[in-house]
Amino acid sequence: MEISLKTSILFLNVILTGLSAGFFYAWQVSVIPGNLKVNDLTFLQSMQSINRAILNPAFFMVFFGTLISLSITSIYEYHSSKWIFGLMLAASLTYIAGTFGVTALGNVPLNNELDALNLSDLSAQKAKEFRTYYETNWNRLHLIRTVFAVLSFILSVLAIFLQSSKS
Repeated sequence: MEISLKTSILFLNVILTGLSAGFFYAWQVSVIPGNLKVNDLTFLQSMQSINRAILNPAFFMVFFGTLISLSITSIYEYHSSKWIFGLMLAASLTYIAGTFGVTALGNVPLNNELDALNLSDLSAQKAKEFRTYYETNWNRLHLIRTVFAVLSFILSVLAIFLQSSKS
């Protein structure tokens, strides 16, 4: 059984969107609830540390690779199958706006604000105020990007099932 280039590209999309959706989902159901149990300063220190550590090749490969892969596949499918093209275009737009856009325009600026803070200079009251501001906004935005990442994954899975049924 020979696997076509088209199927391979769709499969790559499923892997990348699945890794992205899984990452955001795992964070939603583990890190966020765990952070609710720590004090304000520990929360801020932990988020500063995580935000710095996440800037690594493995994360970038999945986060940006998904964006690139979805876009290329949408273009590739344009003349091939209108249904698969539609699913991949929807998956791309969903990921671009709901996952990538929310991260770039929402979570990252919040992370930059946190990173600029010298936590050792914060009073307990200022730490509490910043945590409330940061955590409320960041978690809301994270939930949005998680939902959109999962939706993009589902659309990619539907596309590969459609491709498989045509073969």
